[in-house]
Amino acid sequence: MIAVEGVLSALADPTRRELLEHLSRQGRATATTLAAELPISRQAVVQHLAVLDGVGLVAARREGRERRFEVRTDPLTEVARWMESLAAQWDGRLQAIRRIAESKGDGAPIRPL
Repeated sequence: MIAVEGVLSALADPTRRELLEHLSRQGRATATTLAAELPISRQAVVQHLAVLDGVGLVAARREGRERRFEVRTDPLTEVARWMESLAAQWDGRLQAIRRIAESKGDGAPIRPL
């Protein structure tokens, strides 16, 4: 099971989101290639990729002397499912509040839930 908190924490950093976007467009890339496209050092890219790898958002494969990184979508899918579930819960609560409010249209005070 994916730790939602870890994924959201990793995605909170704009540089990591940008790295994921670059990897999504390219399919696979090395830290050197990614650093050439961003205003940060290769070492900083490697550190960000390590965080993304730690939560399962990227995977590294060795090809000769290089490590090529690619996006893994499973953690994003699981976080999206969690968010959809949370949204559905809130939608249900809001609908219940709306029904109560509409049923009290007779001027009687609405009691808190």
